Amino acid sequence: MQKAILFFIIGTVGSFMLNFYYFGSQGWLLDLYYGAAFGLGWGLSYFVDHPEWPLSKKLGISFIGIGLLVTIGLILFDFVLAVPAIIKFSTVFVAYYLIASFKESKSLRQ
Repeated sequence: MQKAILFFIIGTVGSFMLNFYYFGSQGWLLDLYYGAAFGLGWGLSYFVDHPEWPLSKKLGISFIGIGLLVTIGLILFDFVLAVPAIIKFSTVFVAYYLIASFKESKSLRQ
């Protein structure tokens, strides 16, 4: 759990810094929201990376993450600005498991 939180924090800060200072800011709150989506993708994908967990449990937790992003995005912004956060989250989630698939254990935890 501690590593998942660490991945969330590092992913959020790193993505926020890139968006805010390098790619051109769309406002610090929106950059922070997109950064949090990136960090949440890494943190949750590490959190659910248990080979013994069934796929349904992993998918359920990832859908909770997506639901959280959509809810926060609709509260703070509009739907059009919330969609890129969902895409960032999903891309990071898939990338994590693509990288893990190259390992024999199919997990980055081991």
